[in-house]
Amino acid sequence: MDADDTIPVEVAYATPAHQLILSLVVPVGACIEDAIKQSGILQRFPEIEMDHALRVGVFGKLAKLNSPLRAGDRVEIYRPLIADPKEVRRQRAAEGKRMGKGGGKSGSQEGVSG
Repeated sequence: MDADDTIPVEVAYATPAHQLILSLVVPVGACIEDAIKQSGILQRFPEIEMDHALRVGVFGKLAKLNSPLRAGDRVEIYRPLIADPKEVRRQRAAEGKRMGKGGGKSGSQEGVSG
């Protein structure tokens, strides 16, 4: 394979304890899935499952496994969310309403004699 037939890319993955960015060279026309498999990251992190549910991106922008790569791209493998951020906000808002927060009178002078 000539240098003209390849492009440099990176594959990145992070856990709470480790962050790994692997530099590699892939054939021109390679897709995200190709780079992930070629990088060897699946052997280092067996919890990564190459299936339709795997969320990946390039420089923070979500992409599909069959998305073609360009020279210098950084493929990022995202771990599944433990909790949906929208649902967590909804729950906090509901708890705040139940506790009576946020609805009180501002500047109330109860208990102050004048």
